[in-house]
Formats: sequence, C-alpha cells, structure tokens
Amino acid sequence: MKPAIDKLFILEKVRDSALTAKVRAALKGVPAREISSPEAAYQEVLTKPDPVAAGKKVLLITENQGRFIKPCPGTKHYTCCGYHILHVGSYCPMDCTYCVLQTYFHPPLLQLFANQDALFTELEGLSTAWPRVRRLGTGEFTDSLVWEPLWDLTPRLVEWFGNQDRAVLELKTKTVNISGLKGLAHGGKTILSWSVNTPRIIREHEKGAAPLAARLSAAAACAEAGYALAFHFDPLVPYEAAEQEYRKVVRQIFAAVDPDRVAWISLGTLRYPPSLGEVMERRRPGLTLGEMIPGLDNKMRAFKPIRMALSRAVAQEIRTLAPGVCAYFCMEDRQVWEKCMGFWPGEEGLSRLLDKSAARVCGIRIS
Repeated sequence: MKPAIDKLFILEKVRDSALTAKVRAALKGVPAREISSPEAAYQEVLTKPDPVAAGKKVLLITENQGRFIKPCPGTKHYTCCGYHILHVGSYCPMDCTYCVLQTYFHPPLLQLFANQDALFTELEGLSTAWPRVRRLGTGEFTDSLVWEPLWDLTPRLVEWFGNQDRAVLELKTKTVNISGLKGLAHGGKTILSWSVNTPRIIREHEKGAAPLAARLSAAAACAEAGYALAFHFDPLVPYEAAEQEYRKVVRQIFAAVDPDRVAWISLGTLRYPPSLGEVMERRRPGLTLGEMIPGLDNKMRAFKPIRMALSRAVAQEIRTLAPGVCAYFCMEDRQVWEKCMGFWPGEEGLSRLLDKSAARVCGIRIS
C-alpha cells in the first residue's frame, strides 16, 4: 500500500539526499516542487477548505531541526510507561476519526526527514543512557510502516537495533506493509505491533487502514520470521455490544499468534483534547462516539464506570487466554488499574514491568 500523494514539496537543502531520490522514484508522475522554506507547503494545505484532509495528500521532504529521540510526554495524573519516541516523520495518510495528529501538527502536513544519518548518530550517542532508554518506537507521530514503499529507513533501524542488546525498537502500524522486513538481521530486538479494534470501529472510523483479519495475518507472518509482537487496544470505544466484540478480538489475536511471542498488550479507552472534538464535529457532523466528560488531564473521556467496565472485560479475556502476557493501561489512574487489573504498578513500576517483558521476549539486558 503506497500513500496517495497528490503533490510533493522538497526543501532545497535536501534535494540531493538519498531519501529525496528514493521518494521521487517511488512517486514518479506526482508534481514535485523544490522550495527554499516550508512555508509554500504549509500554504498549500492551509488554504484548503479541509486542511486536515488536504494535508494527507501533500508530502514535504525536509530536515528534522530538533532531537530525533524524545521521551513520550505522557499525561499528568495518569500512569506513564517510560516510552521513548523516534521522530522520523509526521502526520499520517490514513484518516482515523479520532486521530490526535489532526490537531497535533500545525498545519497538518505529511513530512519525512532526509537527515537520517543524524538519527543514527543520535542513537549511537545514547549508548551511555541505555539503562534508562530501553523501549523506543517510530509510531507516535506517524504510522511506523505506512512509508515503506517510499524509503528504506525501517530496514536500517531494524538491523541497527539487531546489532545491540540494550533496547528494543517497536514499529506500530495499522497497515500490512511487512514485505521489507523479510530477511533482515533483526536479532529479535524489533517488536512489530498493531493497533487493533473491532471490525465495526475499523470499518466506520479507520479509513484507509487494513482490516483486522489482514493485520492479524501480517502479525502471524512476522512471528514466523522471528519478530516479537505487541498489540494496542487504543482506543477502546464504548458502544452497545462493545464488550462482546472486543473479547472476540482478543480471541482472534491468540488464535492467530502464540502468546509467547507477544511482548505486551496495551489498553487505552477513547480520549481526546477538546480541540480534536471540534475538528471531528466539523469534518464529520453528527458523529457520535458516546457521551464524554473532561478527565483529570482535561481530555474528553467516557464516564469512568463505563470505561472501567469495558477495560475490565478486555483485561479478563487477555488473562484467561494468555495469562503470561504483559497487559497494561495507557494513561489511566490508580483506581482503574486496581479495579480492572487487580494491581497498580506505581509511578515508576510500569516502566520496569515493560522493560522486563522486553527482556523476556526480545532478550535485551536490563540491570
């Protein structure tokens, strides 16, 4: 699956980069323009009636001006897992209703960074910090595998991580773009993870994403190739029959893959900043995702009893079918942990819990 790009902008200073050459070849026939600053690309998006949709078809090849490796910002009042982000690009050509990237980037514009060598220099420089940085992933600001037809960064990252034993790389996706992962010297240090949801939610709210069955088939193929796996139920969306349908998804996961290959499964109920609610209403008038109220972090969330009931049902199904798999909550409070999981890992404990799971499944060293 190749992103449907209508227009390509290239920052002049990266016109001769390897990434630019590869993207030009992959998007042969797409109008391309070299620009001295990103402003022209921004205006191409901002002048459209729906900038969010327009930005999904405009790609800018540019440089990352800041750090490539950043700690996940987390959310105050809710337990964070100590994840680190590899910032390789921004925004996503898929169009999920509840995607926070619709309001995170201003303007919302597809960007890939040509200065990839600087990323590897930064990774090398982190060697002294590995005891604190053990889990890194590219799927926070874009989909990890949606760009595979356009670049070769992912294979480079997979083989770099395969040549060390202090950290793991997580590639999080809603695609099935796994052909480029075959035959790589991954050393077991890469975790292929899929965001999963019920077929109803995928069909109605994840435009351009692969169906659930296709994602699970891709996961099984990656496990066969020796990769570790992970799954993310994020967001869990409350609706009539949701508990039954999410339980079925858990059963489908473990019918497709061996629990021993799964490093972790995260659970996160639907949540979004008020600004995203405004964007969703403007882009999809009349959309209903249930009654929401502001949480402790001012993000809109379902009433706690509702989200706890759904979370508990999914957690119970995971424990029944795969009691050895590490299941955890993404951005939930102590009460939800204790009521749904039966324990709370503490402010620092979740990070240690996931590090130990990475050590078990991927063989990294932790102290």
